[in-house]
Amino acid sequence: MSVAKVLELSSGSPKGFEDAIQRGLERARQTVDDIQGAWIKDQKVLFKDGQVHEFRVDMKVTFVLKDE
Repeated sequence: MSVAKVLELSSGSPKGFEDAIQRGLERARQTVDDIQGAWIKDQKVLFKDGQVHEFRVDMKVTFVLKDE
C-alpha cells in the first residue's frame, strides 16, 4: 500500500503560466522523489509599467512516500 503526500508551492516566470509550472515542478523534483502529479490551484499575473511582468502559479504537488 502506498501513501502520498501533498506539497503546496508557488512558482513564477516572465514567459508564461506553462513555464511557471515547469519551473516549479523542476525545482520540486530536485528535492522530492516520485512526484505523481500537480493540481494548479491558482494563477495570477504581476502587472508593472502597463505590462505583465510575471506569471505566477500556486500548485499542489503530490508525491508518494517511500516505504521503510
